[in-house]
Amino acid sequence: MGSLFRSEEVCLAQLFLQSASAYSCISELGERGLLEFRDLNPKVSPFQRRFVGEVRRCEEMEKTFSFLQQELRAAGRVPGPCPESPRAPVAREALRVQEQSEQLAQELREVSRSRASLRGRLRDLRQYLHVLREGQRFTSLPAPLGSPPRPRALSEREPILDPSLHQHLERKINFVAGVIHPWRVTAFERLLWRACRGYLVASFVEMPEPMEDPATGESITWVIFLISYWGEQIGQKIRKISDCFHCQVYAYPESEASRTDTISRLHGQIQELSVTLEETEKYLAEVLDKVAQVLPTWRVQVQKMKAIYLVLNQCSFDVTKKCLIAEVWCPVQDLTQVQDALRQGSYQSGSSVECFVQRVPTSESPPTLIRTNKFTAGFQSIVDAYGVASYQEVNPAPYAIITFPFIFAIMFGDVGHGLLMFLFALWMVLYENSPRLRQGTNEIWLTFFEGRYLILLMGAFSIYTGFIYNECFSKATAIFPSAWSVATMANHSSWSSAYLATHPSLALDPNVTGVFRGPYPFGIDPIWSLATNHLNFLNSFKMKMSVVLGIVHMGFGVVLGVFNHV
Repeated sequence: MGSLFRSEEVCLAQLFLQSASAYSCISELGERGLLEFRDLNPKVSPFQRRFVGEVRRCEEMEKTFSFLQQELRAAGRVPGPCPESPRAPVAREALRVQEQSEQLAQELREVSRSRASLRGRLRDLRQYLHVLREGQRFTSLPAPLGSPPRPRALSEREPILDPSLHQHLERKINFVAGVIHPWRVTAFERLLWRACRGYLVASFVEMPEPMEDPATGESITWVIFLISYWGEQIGQKIRKISDCFHCQVYAYPESEASRTDTISRLHGQIQELSVTLEETEKYLAEVLDKVAQVLPTWRVQVQKMKAIYLVLNQCSFDVTKKCLIAEVWCPVQDLTQVQDALRQGSYQSGSSVECFVQRVPTSESPPTLIRTNKFTAGFQSIVDAYGVASYQEVNPAPYAIITFPFIFAIMFGDVGHGLLMFLFALWMVLYENSPRLRQGTNEIWLTFFEGRYLILLMGAFSIYTGFIYNECFSKATAIFPSAWSVATMANHSSWSSAYLATHPSLALDPNVTGVFRGPYPFGIDPIWSLATNHLNFLNSFKMKMSVVLGIVHMGFGVVLGVFNHV
Protein backbone atom coordinates (compact mmCIF):
# COMPACT_ATOMS: atom_id res chain seq x y z
CA MET A 1 0.00 0.00 0.00
CA GLY A 2 2.99 2.29 0.52
CA SER A 3 3.59 2.49 -3.22
CA LEU A 4 0.09 3.88 -3.70
CA PHE A 5 0.91 7.06 -1.73
CA ARG A 6 4.57 7.28 -2.74
CA SER A 7 6.50 5.63 -5.60
CA GLU A 8 8.26 2.39 -4.76
CA GLU A 9 11.93 1.98 -3.97
CA VAL A 10 13.71 0.86 -7.14
CA CYS A 11 17.30 -0.32 -7.54
CA LEU A 12 19.67 -1.04 -10.40
CA ALA A 13 20.58 -4.70 -10.86
CA GLN A 14 22.52 -6.91 -13.25
CA LEU A 15 21.29 -10.21 -14.65
CA PHE A 16 23.81 -12.89 -15.57
CA LEU A 17 22.18 -15.22 -18.07
CA GLN A 18 23.68 -18.30 -19.64
CA SER A 19 23.31 -18.24 -23.44
CA ALA A 20 21.36 -21.51 -23.53
CA SER A 21 18.80 -20.42 -20.92
CA ALA A 22 18.60 -16.67 -21.68
CA TYR A 23 15.48 -17.03 -23.83
CA SER A 24 13.57 -18.99 -21.15
CA CYS A 25 14.67 -16.64 -18.37
CA ILE A 26 13.57 -13.51 -20.25
CA SER A 27 10.27 -15.22 -21.10
CA GLU A 28 9.64 -16.02 -17.44
CA LEU A 29 10.53 -12.47 -16.38
CA GLY A 30 8.23 -11.07 -19.07
CA GLU A 31 5.31 -13.17 -17.85
CA ARG A 32 5.73 -11.68 -14.38
CA GLY A 33 6.39 -8.11 -15.55
CA LEU A 34 8.91 -7.18 -12.87
CA LEU A 35 11.74 -5.37 -14.66
CA GLU A 36 12.64 -2.48 -16.94
CA PHE A 37 15.66 -3.28 -19.13
CA ARG A 38 18.39 -0.81 -20.09
CA ASP A 39 20.06 -0.84 -23.49
CA LEU A 40 23.74 -1.75 -23.08
CA ASN A 41 24.41 -1.37 -26.82
CA PRO A 42 23.22 2.16 -27.59
CA LYS A 43 25.83 2.74 -30.31
CA VAL A 44 25.17 -0.52 -32.16
CA SER A 45 22.80 -0.35 -35.13
CA PRO A 46 19.64 -2.46 -34.83
CA PHE A 47 20.73 -4.35 -37.96
CA GLN A 48 24.08 -5.33 -36.43
CA ARG A 49 22.87 -6.87 -33.20
CA ARG A 50 23.13 -10.50 -32.21
CA PHE A 51 19.54 -11.64 -32.63
CA VAL A 52 18.52 -9.54 -35.65
CA GLY A 53 17.84 -12.72 -37.67
CA GLU A 54 15.32 -13.97 -35.11
CA VAL A 55 13.62 -10.57 -35.02
CA ARG A 56 13.29 -10.60 -38.82
CA ARG A 57 11.81 -14.07 -38.70
CA CYS A 58 9.20 -12.84 -36.23
CA GLU A 59 8.42 -9.90 -38.51
CA GLU A 60 7.97 -12.27 -41.46
CA MET A 61 5.53 -14.33 -39.44
CA GLU A 62 3.67 -11.15 -38.48
CA LYS A 63 3.35 -10.31 -42.18
CA THR A 64 1.90 -13.77 -42.77
CA PHE A 65 -0.53 -13.24 -39.90
CA SER A 66 -1.58 -9.89 -41.38
CA PHE A 67 -2.38 -11.63 -44.68
CA LEU A 68 -4.42 -14.29 -42.86
CA GLN A 69 -6.32 -11.60 -40.95
CA GLN A 70 -7.07 -9.72 -44.18
CA GLU A 71 -8.48 -12.90 -45.69
CA LEU A 72 -10.68 -13.40 -42.62
CA ARG A 73 -11.99 -9.85 -42.84
CA ALA A 74 -12.60 -10.22 -46.58
CA ALA A 75 -14.74 -13.27 -45.78
CA GLY A 76 -16.71 -11.27 -43.19
CA ARG A 77 -15.17 -13.00 -40.19
CA VAL A 78 -13.61 -11.29 -37.21
CA PRO A 79 -10.97 -13.30 -35.32
CA GLY A 80 -11.95 -13.56 -31.69
CA PRO A 81 -9.76 -12.61 -28.75
CA CYS A 82 -7.12 -14.96 -27.46
CA PRO A 83 -8.90 -17.14 -24.85
CA GLU A 84 -5.83 -17.29 -22.62
CA SER A 85 -2.38 -15.78 -22.47
CA PRO A 86 -0.03 -18.32 -24.08
CA ARG A 87 3.64 -18.34 -23.24
CA ALA A 88 6.34 -17.51 -25.76
CA PRO A 89 7.08 -20.58 -27.90
CA VAL A 90 10.38 -22.42 -27.75
CA ALA A 91 12.51 -22.77 -30.90
CA ARG A 92 10.92 -26.01 -32.10
CA GLU A 93 7.40 -24.76 -31.50
CA ALA A 94 8.21 -21.48 -33.24
CA LEU A 95 9.32 -23.40 -36.34
CA ARG A 96 6.08 -25.37 -36.25
CA VAL A 97 4.04 -22.14 -36.05
CA GLN A 98 5.98 -20.66 -38.95
CA GLU A 99 5.51 -23.74 -41.14
CA GLN A 100 1.80 -24.09 -40.39
CA SER A 101 1.10 -20.38 -40.91
CA GLU A 102 2.92 -20.37 -44.26
CA GLN A 103 1.10 -23.53 -45.29
CA LEU A 104 -2.27 -22.00 -44.40
CA ALA A 105 -1.37 -18.79 -46.23
CA GLN A 106 -0.37 -20.75 -49.33
CA GLU A 107 -3.61 -22.76 -49.22
CA LEU A 108 -5.64 -19.57 -48.89
CA ARG A 109 -3.83 -18.00 -51.84
CA GLU A 110 -4.41 -21.03 -54.05
CA VAL A 111 -8.04 -21.54 -53.03
CA SER A 112 -8.83 -17.82 -53.31
CA ARG A 113 -7.18 -17.71 -56.74
CA SER A 114 -9.15 -20.78 -57.83
CA ARG A 115 -12.40 -19.36 -56.49
CA ALA A 116 -11.82 -16.04 -58.26
CA SER A 117 -11.08 -17.89 -61.50
CA LEU A 118 -14.21 -20.03 -61.16
CA ARG A 119 -16.35 -17.00 -60.37
CA GLY A 120 -15.00 -15.12 -63.37
CA ARG A 121 -15.55 -18.11 -65.66
CA LEU A 122 -19.07 -18.63 -64.30
CA ARG A 123 -19.87 -14.94 -64.72
CA ASP A 124 -18.66 -15.03 -68.34
CA LEU A 125 -20.73 -18.11 -69.12
CA ARG A 126 -23.87 -16.59 -67.64
CA GLN A 127 -23.34 -13.37 -69.52
CA TYR A 128 -22.78 -15.34 -72.73
CA LEU A 129 -25.99 -17.28 -72.09
CA HIS A 130 -27.99 -14.08 -71.61
CA VAL A 131 -26.43 -12.58 -74.75
CA LEU A 132 -27.47 -15.60 -76.83
CA ARG A 133 -30.98 -15.61 -75.39
CA GLU A 134 -31.58 -11.94 -76.02
CA GLY A 135 -29.88 -12.12 -79.43
CA GLN A 136 -32.08 -15.00 -80.45
CA ARG A 137 -35.12 -12.85 -79.78
CA PHE A 138 -33.69 -10.07 -81.93
CA THR A 139 -32.76 -12.31 -84.87
CA SER A 140 -35.60 -14.85 -84.73
CA LEU A 141 -36.69 -16.39 -88.04
CA PRO A 142 -40.09 -15.59 -89.64
CA ALA A 143 -43.07 -17.79 -89.13
CA PRO A 144 -43.53 -20.67 -91.60
CA LEU A 145 -45.72 -20.29 -94.70
CA GLY A 146 -49.42 -20.60 -94.09
CA SER A 147 -49.30 -19.28 -90.57
CA PRO A 148 -51.28 -16.14 -89.72
CA PRO A 149 -49.31 -12.93 -90.04
CA ARG A 150 -47.85 -11.53 -86.84
CA PRO A 151 -49.09 -8.03 -85.99
CA ARG A 152 -46.45 -5.32 -86.03
CA ALA A 153 -45.88 -3.56 -82.76
CA LEU A 154 -43.23 -1.22 -81.47
CA SER A 155 -41.33 -3.44 -79.04
CA GLU A 156 -37.73 -4.05 -78.10
CA ARG A 157 -38.35 -7.76 -78.62
CA GLU A 158 -39.07 -7.37 -82.35
CA PRO A 159 -36.39 -8.64 -84.79
CA ILE A 160 -33.95 -5.91 -85.69
CA LEU A 161 -34.01 -6.98 -89.36
CA ASP A 162 -36.99 -7.91 -91.46
CA PRO A 163 -36.24 -11.52 -92.48
CA SER A 164 -38.01 -10.99 -95.82
CA LEU A 165 -35.21 -8.63 -96.81
CA HIS A 166 -32.48 -11.27 -96.45
CA GLN A 167 -32.89 -12.52 -100.00
CA HIS A 168 -32.49 -9.00 -101.40
CA LEU A 169 -29.20 -8.36 -99.65
CA GLU A 170 -26.12 -9.07 -101.74
CA ARG A 171 -23.72 -8.85 -98.80
CA LYS A 172 -23.62 -11.11 -95.78
CA ILE A 173 -24.92 -9.69 -92.48
CA ASN A 174 -22.54 -10.10 -89.55
CA PHE A 175 -23.14 -9.64 -85.84
CA VAL A 176 -21.16 -8.37 -82.85
CA ALA A 177 -22.70 -9.22 -79.46
CA GLY A 178 -21.58 -8.60 -75.92
CA VAL A 179 -22.22 -6.71 -72.68
CA ILE A 180 -21.28 -3.19 -71.59
CA HIS A 181 -21.42 -1.19 -68.37
CA PRO A 182 -24.70 0.78 -68.20
CA TRP A 183 -22.86 4.08 -67.66
CA ARG A 184 -21.09 3.75 -71.02
CA VAL A 185 -24.07 2.88 -73.19
CA THR A 186 -24.91 6.42 -74.35
CA ALA A 187 -21.36 7.34 -75.34
CA PHE A 188 -20.83 3.93 -76.94
CA GLU A 189 -23.94 4.23 -79.08
CA ARG A 190 -23.09 7.81 -80.14
CA LEU A 191 -19.53 6.89 -81.14
CA LEU A 192 -20.73 3.86 -83.11
CA TRP A 193 -23.14 6.00 -85.08
CA ARG A 194 -20.52 8.66 -85.89
CA ALA A 195 -17.71 6.24 -86.74
CA CYS A 196 -19.75 3.86 -88.87
CA ARG A 197 -21.95 6.52 -90.53
CA GLY A 198 -25.09 4.54 -89.86
CA TYR A 199 -23.98 1.32 -91.63
CA LEU A 200 -25.16 -0.74 -88.71
CA VAL A 201 -28.17 -1.56 -86.58
CA ALA A 202 -27.57 -1.63 -82.82
CA SER A 203 -29.95 -2.87 -80.15
CA PHE A 204 -29.52 -2.57 -76.40
CA VAL A 205 -31.40 -4.33 -73.61
CA GLU A 206 -30.74 -4.72 -69.89
CA MET A 207 -29.68 -8.09 -68.57
CA PRO A 208 -32.48 -9.87 -66.66
CA GLU A 209 -30.36 -10.35 -63.52
CA PRO A 210 -27.64 -8.17 -61.93
CA MET A 211 -24.08 -9.49 -61.85
CA GLU A 212 -20.87 -8.55 -60.09
CA ASP A 213 -18.52 -6.00 -61.59
CA PRO A 214 -15.03 -7.60 -61.49
CA ALA A 215 -13.37 -4.18 -61.22
CA THR A 216 -15.32 -2.84 -58.22
CA GLY A 217 -17.06 -5.90 -56.80
CA GLU A 218 -20.45 -4.13 -56.90
CA SER A 219 -23.59 -5.77 -58.25
CA ILE A 220 -24.81 -3.98 -61.38
CA THR A 221 -27.26 -4.66 -64.19
CA TRP A 222 -25.20 -5.02 -67.35
CA VAL A 223 -26.52 -3.99 -70.77
CA ILE A 224 -26.55 -6.49 -73.64
CA PHE A 225 -25.90 -5.15 -77.13
CA LEU A 226 -26.33 -6.77 -80.53
CA ILE A 227 -24.91 -4.96 -83.55
CA SER A 228 -25.56 -6.05 -87.16
CA TYR A 229 -23.40 -4.60 -89.91
CA TRP A 230 -22.31 -5.00 -93.52
CA GLY A 231 -18.67 -5.09 -94.53
CA GLU A 232 -15.46 -6.19 -92.88
CA GLN A 233 -14.11 -2.66 -92.33
CA ILE A 234 -17.21 -1.67 -90.41
CA GLY A 235 -16.78 -4.81 -88.28
CA GLN A 236 -13.18 -3.91 -87.45
CA LYS A 237 -14.25 -0.43 -86.36
CA ILE A 238 -17.00 -1.86 -84.17
CA ARG A 239 -14.59 -4.28 -82.46
CA LYS A 240 -12.02 -1.54 -81.82
CA ILE A 241 -14.67 0.75 -80.33
CA SER A 242 -15.90 -2.14 -78.16
CA ASP A 243 -12.37 -2.71 -76.86
CA CYS A 244 -12.02 0.99 -76.05
CA PHE A 245 -15.20 0.90 -73.97
CA HIS A 246 -14.07 -2.30 -72.15
CA CYS A 247 -16.97 -4.30 -73.56
CA GLN A 248 -17.08 -8.05 -73.16
CA VAL A 249 -17.62 -9.36 -76.70
CA TYR A 250 -18.81 -12.93 -77.29
CA ALA A 251 -18.92 -15.08 -80.42
CA TYR A 252 -22.37 -15.01 -81.97
CA PRO A 253 -23.26 -18.11 -84.07
CA GLU A 254 -24.81 -17.40 -87.45
CA SER A 255 -27.49 -20.10 -87.59
CA GLU A 256 -30.27 -20.60 -85.11
CA ALA A 257 -29.43 -24.29 -84.73
CA SER A 258 -25.87 -23.55 -83.69
CA ARG A 259 -27.13 -20.93 -81.23
CA THR A 260 -29.48 -23.49 -79.70
CA ASP A 261 -26.65 -26.02 -79.38
CA THR A 262 -24.42 -23.38 -77.78
CA ILE A 263 -27.13 -22.48 -75.26
CA SER A 264 -27.62 -26.10 -74.23
CA ARG A 265 -23.85 -26.57 -73.91
CA LEU A 266 -23.62 -23.43 -71.75
CA HIS A 267 -26.31 -24.78 -69.42
CA GLY A 268 -24.23 -27.88 -68.78
CA GLN A 269 -21.02 -25.95 -68.22
CA ILE A 270 -22.74 -23.54 -65.84
CA GLN A 271 -24.13 -26.43 -63.81
CA GLU A 272 -20.73 -28.12 -63.57
CA LEU A 273 -19.00 -24.88 -62.61
CA SER A 274 -21.63 -24.15 -59.94
CA VAL A 275 -20.99 -27.51 -58.29
CA THR A 276 -17.22 -27.00 -58.45
CA LEU A 277 -17.52 -23.49 -57.03
CA GLU A 278 -19.70 -24.75 -54.20
CA GLU A 279 -17.10 -27.37 -53.24
CA THR A 280 -14.37 -24.72 -53.42
CA GLU A 281 -16.37 -22.43 -51.12
CA LYS A 282 -16.77 -25.25 -48.60
CA TYR A 283 -13.06 -26.00 -48.59
CA LEU A 284 -12.24 -22.30 -48.25
CA ALA A 285 -14.63 -22.05 -45.28
CA GLU A 286 -12.84 -24.98 -43.61
CA VAL A 287 -9.45 -23.32 -44.07
CA LEU A 288 -10.80 -20.02 -42.71
CA ASP A 289 -12.25 -21.79 -39.68
CA LYS A 290 -8.85 -23.29 -38.97
CA VAL A 291 -7.20 -19.87 -39.34
CA ALA A 292 -9.72 -18.14 -37.08
CA GLN A 293 -9.11 -20.79 -34.42
CA VAL A 294 -5.32 -20.59 -34.25
CA LEU A 295 -4.52 -17.04 -35.40
CA PRO A 296 -5.18 -15.16 -32.10
CA THR A 297 -2.90 -17.53 -30.17
CA TRP A 298 -0.18 -17.37 -32.80
CA ARG A 299 -0.18 -13.58 -32.83
CA VAL A 300 0.30 -13.37 -29.06
CA GLN A 301 3.05 -16.00 -29.12
CA VAL A 302 5.00 -14.30 -31.91
CA GLN A 303 4.63 -10.87 -30.28
CA LYS A 304 6.09 -12.27 -27.06
CA MET A 305 8.89 -14.03 -28.93
CA LYS A 306 9.79 -10.83 -30.78
CA ALA A 307 9.78 -8.86 -27.52
CA ILE A 308 12.15 -11.41 -25.97
CA TYR A 309 14.65 -11.11 -28.81
CA LEU A 310 14.44 -7.32 -28.71
CA VAL A 311 15.33 -7.48 -25.01
CA LEU A 312 18.18 -9.91 -25.71
CA ASN A 313 19.53 -7.42 -28.27
CA GLN A 314 19.88 -4.92 -25.42
CA CYS A 315 22.15 -7.28 -23.48
CA SER A 316 25.92 -7.55 -23.79
CA PHE A 317 28.15 -10.62 -23.85
CA ASP A 318 30.94 -11.31 -21.44
CA VAL A 319 34.51 -12.04 -22.51
CA THR A 320 33.89 -15.76 -23.01
CA LYS A 321 30.78 -15.14 -25.20
CA LYS A 322 28.90 -17.73 -23.12
CA CYS A 323 27.04 -15.42 -20.76
CA LEU A 324 24.64 -12.54 -21.40
CA ILE A 325 24.69 -9.55 -19.05
CA ALA A 326 21.63 -7.31 -18.70
CA GLU A 327 21.04 -4.20 -16.59
CA VAL A 328 17.56 -3.67 -15.21
CA TRP A 329 15.63 -1.40 -12.89
CA CYS A 330 13.90 -3.58 -10.34
CA PRO A 331 11.69 -2.90 -7.30
CA VAL A 332 13.65 -3.78 -4.19
CA GLN A 333 10.86 -5.91 -2.79
CA ASP A 334 10.71 -7.98 -6.03
CA LEU A 335 14.37 -9.06 -6.08
CA THR A 336 13.47 -12.44 -4.61
CA GLN A 337 10.80 -12.95 -7.28
CA VAL A 338 13.34 -12.08 -9.97
CA GLN A 339 15.75 -14.68 -8.65
CA ASP A 340 12.93 -17.23 -8.53
CA ALA A 341 12.00 -16.42 -12.14
CA LEU A 342 15.62 -16.90 -13.25
CA ARG A 343 15.77 -20.22 -11.43
CA GLN A 344 12.51 -21.32 -13.08
CA GLY A 345 13.74 -20.26 -16.53
CA SER A 346 17.02 -22.16 -16.10
CA TYR A 347 15.09 -25.26 -15.07
CA GLN A 348 12.76 -25.06 -18.09
CA SER A 349 15.68 -24.74 -20.50
CA GLY A 350 17.42 -27.74 -18.96
CA SER A 351 20.56 -25.76 -18.15
CA SER A 352 22.87 -27.04 -15.44
CA VAL A 353 24.20 -23.52 -14.69
CA GLU A 354 21.76 -21.32 -12.81
CA CYS A 355 21.29 -17.66 -13.75
CA PHE A 356 21.33 -15.05 -10.99
CA VAL A 357 20.69 -11.35 -10.24
CA GLN A 358 23.07 -8.94 -8.47
CA ARG A 359 22.22 -5.50 -7.11
CA VAL A 360 24.45 -2.66 -8.37
CA PRO A 361 24.94 0.67 -6.55
CA THR A 362 24.26 3.73 -8.69
CA SER A 363 23.88 7.49 -8.35
CA GLU A 364 21.32 7.76 -11.14
CA SER A 365 17.74 8.61 -10.32
CA PRO A 366 15.62 5.47 -10.75
CA PRO A 367 12.36 5.57 -12.71
CA THR A 368 9.07 6.14 -10.94
CA LEU A 369 7.08 2.98 -10.21
CA ILE A 370 3.54 3.26 -8.90
CA ARG A 371 1.56 0.04 -8.81
CA THR A 372 -2.09 0.31 -9.80
CA ASN A 373 -5.10 -1.96 -9.95
CA LYS A 374 -8.31 -1.85 -11.97
CA PHE A 375 -9.77 0.73 -9.56
CA THR A 376 -6.85 3.16 -9.28
CA ALA A 377 -5.60 2.82 -12.89
CA GLY A 378 -8.06 5.40 -14.26
CA PHE A 379 -7.22 8.02 -11.64
CA GLN A 380 -3.49 7.38 -12.04
CA SER A 381 -3.82 7.95 -15.79
CA ILE A 382 -5.41 11.36 -15.17
CA VAL A 383 -2.57 12.37 -12.84
CA ASP A 384 0.09 11.06 -15.25
CA ALA A 385 -1.49 13.10 -18.06
CA TYR A 386 -0.42 16.25 -16.17
CA GLY A 387 3.02 14.82 -15.38
CA VAL A 388 4.63 11.78 -13.80
CA ALA A 389 5.90 12.39 -10.28
CA SER A 390 9.63 12.19 -9.64
CA TYR A 391 11.18 9.24 -7.86
CA GLN A 392 9.89 8.78 -4.29
CA GLU A 393 7.59 11.80 -4.50
CA VAL A 394 4.13 11.84 -2.99
CA ASN A 395 1.62 10.37 -5.41
CA PRO A 396 -1.47 12.63 -5.71
CA ALA A 397 -3.60 9.93 -7.37
CA PRO A 398 -5.09 8.47 -4.13
CA TYR A 399 -6.36 11.91 -3.14
CA ALA A 400 -7.65 12.55 -6.68
CA ILE A 401 -9.91 9.50 -6.21
CA ILE A 402 -12.05 11.74 -3.98
CA THR A 403 -11.29 15.29 -5.10
CA PHE A 404 -11.69 14.81 -8.87
CA PRO A 405 -15.18 13.24 -8.83
CA PHE A 406 -16.33 15.62 -6.09
CA ILE A 407 -15.22 18.78 -7.89
CA PHE A 408 -16.88 17.44 -11.02
CA ALA A 409 -20.07 16.86 -9.03
CA ILE A 410 -20.04 20.45 -7.77
CA MET A 411 -20.32 21.56 -11.38
CA PHE A 412 -22.63 18.76 -12.58
CA GLY A 413 -24.81 18.27 -9.48
CA ASP A 414 -28.15 16.73 -10.51
CA VAL A 415 -29.88 13.71 -9.00
CA GLY A 416 -31.36 12.42 -12.27
CA HIS A 417 -28.35 12.84 -14.50
CA GLY A 418 -26.02 11.57 -11.78
CA LEU A 419 -28.19 8.46 -11.34
CA LEU A 420 -27.96 7.70 -15.07
CA MET A 421 -24.16 8.01 -14.93
CA PHE A 422 -24.01 5.84 -11.82
CA LEU A 423 -26.16 3.07 -13.32
CA PHE A 424 -24.21 3.07 -16.59
CA ALA A 425 -20.89 2.78 -14.73
CA LEU A 426 -22.33 0.16 -12.38
CA TRP A 427 -23.33 -1.95 -15.38
CA MET A 428 -19.78 -1.77 -16.75
CA VAL A 429 -18.33 -2.67 -13.32
CA LEU A 430 -20.62 -5.67 -12.87
CA TYR A 431 -19.83 -7.05 -16.35
CA GLU A 432 -16.19 -5.95 -16.50
CA ASN A 433 -14.98 -9.52 -17.04
CA SER A 434 -17.10 -9.97 -20.16
CA PRO A 435 -14.82 -10.49 -23.21
CA ARG A 436 -17.32 -8.61 -25.37
CA LEU A 437 -16.80 -5.45 -23.30
CA ARG A 438 -13.06 -5.80 -22.78
CA GLN A 439 -12.16 -6.65 -26.38
CA GLY A 440 -14.04 -3.79 -28.03
CA THR A 441 -12.41 -2.03 -30.98
CA ASN A 442 -14.12 1.34 -30.60
CA GLU A 443 -11.68 3.83 -29.09
CA ILE A 444 -14.40 5.94 -27.43
CA TRP A 445 -15.96 2.85 -25.84
CA LEU A 446 -12.57 1.70 -24.51
CA THR A 447 -12.07 5.14 -22.95
CA PHE A 448 -15.37 4.84 -21.12
CA PHE A 449 -14.65 1.26 -20.07
CA GLU A 450 -11.19 2.03 -18.69
CA GLY A 451 -12.66 4.89 -16.65
CA ARG A 452 -15.70 2.96 -15.37
CA TYR A 453 -14.78 3.41 -11.70
CA LEU A 454 -14.16 7.11 -12.26
CA ILE A 455 -17.60 7.48 -13.87
CA LEU A 456 -19.11 5.47 -11.02
CA LEU A 457 -17.77 7.88 -8.40
CA MET A 458 -18.67 10.93 -10.48
CA GLY A 459 -22.24 9.68 -10.70
CA ALA A 460 -22.41 8.95 -6.95
CA PHE A 461 -21.05 12.39 -5.99
CA SER A 462 -23.35 14.06 -8.54
CA ILE A 463 -26.33 12.43 -6.84
CA TYR A 464 -25.11 13.80 -3.50
CA THR A 465 -24.59 17.35 -4.78
CA GLY A 466 -27.87 17.08 -6.68
CA PHE A 467 -29.66 16.55 -3.37
CA ILE A 468 -27.83 19.58 -2.00
CA TYR A 469 -28.92 21.69 -4.99
CA ASN A 470 -32.35 19.99 -4.79
CA GLU A 471 -32.40 19.34 -8.55
CA CYS A 472 -33.51 16.30 -10.52
CA PHE A 473 -33.27 16.66 -14.30
CA SER A 474 -33.01 20.44 -13.71
CA LYS A 475 -36.31 20.48 -11.78
CA ALA A 476 -36.68 21.28 -8.08
CA THR A 477 -37.93 18.48 -5.84
CA ALA A 478 -39.75 18.74 -2.51
CA ILE A 479 -38.33 15.91 -0.41
CA PHE A 480 -39.19 17.74 2.83
CA PRO A 481 -41.85 20.42 3.38
CA SER A 482 -40.66 23.96 2.78
CA ALA A 483 -39.50 25.93 5.80
CA TRP A 484 -41.31 29.04 4.48
CA SER A 485 -45.05 29.46 4.97
CA VAL A 486 -46.88 31.63 2.44
CA ALA A 487 -50.22 31.15 4.17
CA THR A 488 -48.90 32.57 7.45
CA MET A 489 -47.51 35.57 5.61
CA ALA A 490 -50.86 36.14 3.90
CA ASN A 491 -52.78 35.95 7.18
CA HIS A 492 -50.49 38.38 9.02
CA SER A 493 -50.01 40.92 6.26
CA SER A 494 -52.08 43.50 4.47
CA TRP A 495 -52.20 41.66 1.12
CA SER A 496 -55.48 42.85 -0.37
CA SER A 497 -56.85 42.06 -3.79
CA ALA A 498 -55.77 45.49 -5.05
CA TYR A 499 -52.28 44.96 -3.57
CA LEU A 500 -51.94 41.57 -5.23
CA ALA A 501 -53.12 43.01 -8.55
CA THR A 502 -50.45 45.70 -8.53
CA HIS A 503 -47.60 43.62 -7.12
CA PRO A 504 -46.78 40.55 -9.25
CA SER A 505 -43.89 39.64 -6.92
CA LEU A 506 -44.39 39.16 -3.19
CA ALA A 507 -41.74 39.12 -0.47
CA LEU A 508 -41.79 36.83 2.55
CA ASP A 509 -40.69 38.51 5.77
CA PRO A 510 -38.87 36.08 8.10
CA ASN A 511 -39.46 38.45 11.01
CA VAL A 512 -43.16 37.64 10.93
CA THR A 513 -43.88 34.84 13.38
CA GLY A 514 -44.50 31.50 11.61
CA VAL A 515 -43.29 32.58 8.18
CA PHE A 516 -39.81 31.03 8.55
CA ARG A 517 -39.68 27.87 10.66
CA GLY A 518 -35.90 27.21 10.61
CA PRO A 519 -33.39 25.89 8.12
CA TYR A 520 -34.28 23.27 5.52
CA PRO A 521 -33.29 19.73 6.68
CA PHE A 522 -30.96 18.99 3.74
CA GLY A 523 -29.97 21.07 0.76
CA ILE A 524 -31.68 24.13 -0.65
CA ASP A 525 -35.31 24.89 0.10
CA PRO A 526 -37.47 24.10 -2.98
CA ILE A 527 -39.34 27.41 -2.55
CA TRP A 528 -36.28 29.15 -4.03
CA SER A 529 -37.28 27.75 -7.43
CA LEU A 530 -40.28 30.14 -7.35
CA ALA A 531 -38.26 33.21 -6.37
CA THR A 532 -37.36 35.89 -8.90
CA ASN A 533 -33.79 36.01 -7.55
CA HIS A 534 -33.41 32.22 -7.85
CA LEU A 535 -30.39 32.33 -10.20
CA ASN A 536 -28.70 35.13 -8.28
CA PHE A 537 -29.04 33.19 -5.04
CA LEU A 538 -27.78 29.87 -6.48
CA ASN A 539 -24.92 31.49 -8.38
CA SER A 540 -23.81 33.31 -5.26
CA PHE A 541 -24.09 30.12 -3.23
CA LYS A 542 -22.08 28.04 -5.72
CA MET A 543 -19.47 30.76 -6.18
CA LYS A 544 -18.81 31.04 -2.46
CA MET A 545 -18.74 27.27 -2.08
CA SER A 546 -16.31 26.94 -5.01
CA VAL A 547 -13.97 29.52 -3.51
CA VAL A 548 -13.97 27.79 -0.13
CA LEU A 549 -13.42 24.32 -1.61
CA GLY A 550 -10.77 25.65 -4.00
CA ILE A 551 -8.78 27.21 -1.17
CA VAL A 552 -9.02 23.98 0.82
CA HIS A 553 -7.91 21.98 -2.22
CA MET A 554 -4.93 24.17 -2.96
CA GLY A 555 -3.98 24.27 0.70
CA PHE A 556 -4.01 20.48 0.76
CA GLY A 557 -1.68 20.47 -2.25
CA VAL A 558 0.69 22.81 -0.45
CA VAL A 559 0.74 20.43 2.52
CA LEU A 560 1.68 17.55 0.20
CA GLY A 561 4.44 19.76 -1.22
CA VAL A 562 5.79 20.23 2.32
CA PHE A 563 6.05 16.44 2.69
CA ASN A 564 7.96 16.26 -0.63
CA HIS A 565 10.29 19.01 0.57
CA VAL A 566 10.99 17.25 3.85
